[in-house]
Amino acid sequence: MAYRLSLIIITLWAGALWTTGISAYVLFDSLQDKQLAGMLAGKLFTVVSYIGMVSAFYLLIQRLVQDGTAALKQAFFWAVFLMLLLILAGHFGIQPILAGLKAQALPADVMQSVFADRFRTWHGVASVAYLLECLLALVMVVKSR
Repeated sequence: MAYRLSLIIITLWAGALWTTGISAYVLFDSLQDKQLAGMLAGKLFTVVSYIGMVSAFYLLIQRLVQDGTAALKQAFFWAVFLMLLLILAGHFGIQPILAGLKAQALPADVMQSVFADRFRTWHGVASVAYLLECLLALVMVVKSR
């Protein structure tokens, strides 16, 4: 039962990651109001972060219980662990910086403020971290057995 649950969690998490990344692209491509697109994408990324945190903790604990210290030699374990680190860095590190830059720019849009360059830099860091997480999700799926 624990193995089947882990397969469901892997599917949900990897699917949510890729779907949210594609959805963010569609939002920015389709909506004229980039602030609205950013707000909606931010909410999606927050939900995926929580899905990822819960999923990673379950999958790591499940592997350790199932395989003991041998889990530490598995690519699956390390892919999930690195994904968790990226989520934590993004959610508790990078996202607060981006939110702070947006707040400092008020009432103007951050992209029309003196903070635009810093925002672009940190947004780029967040994008690279998310891309790495999505690529690690592929490793997680392939190495799940």
